[in-house]
Amino acid sequence: MKNYGYDFLSVPAVKEELIPENSSVKEAVTLLAEQKAKEVAESYPDAVVIGADTVVALDGRIMGKPKGETDAFNMLKSLSGRVHEVLTGVCILSPDKRHTFCERTEVEFYPLGDDKINAYIRTGEPMDKAGAYAVQEYGALFVKRINGDFFNVVGLPISRLAQELEAVVNIKNNLM
Repeated sequence: MKNYGYDFLSVPAVKEELIPENSSVKEAVTLLAEQKAKEVAESYPDAVVIGADTVVALDGRIMGKPKGETDAFNMLKSLSGRVHEVLTGVCILSPDKRHTFCERTEVEFYPLGDDKINAYIRTGEPMDKAGAYAVQEYGALFVKRINGDFFNVVGLPISRLAQELEAVVNIKNNLM
């Protein structure tokens, strides 16, 4: 956000993320963003707080961060040659307002051979990434097509967030 003219403080939420059973992917990611925003807002009650969470989903199921190399391999193999969704839930909290939204982007992977998947896993990159890949790093080599906001796949739909900040709490960037 600094690259786009916003002054802010980054404060990570640390509490356990809780998703109610039978939540849709959209409901889950929006709820996670709201949980994060509320946690941080407790320490900054007079500030505008933005909470966000991004997930990768295939066939309506959330793919978290891999638990190990086998899990990473299985995730990437399941994404191979297929279209999946990346959803980011965002919650904007101010002292007098609460606004949430969800941005959805479709990503299609090229078919991936086992050797290519294993080479990627050896880089270590997939181990702390939802869906076991990072589109802004080596994982970009797997992407055939993106339908929607590229920055959403990176983890924050900055353009939509800028629009929402201006409309909801009248915060503008320092560039324009």
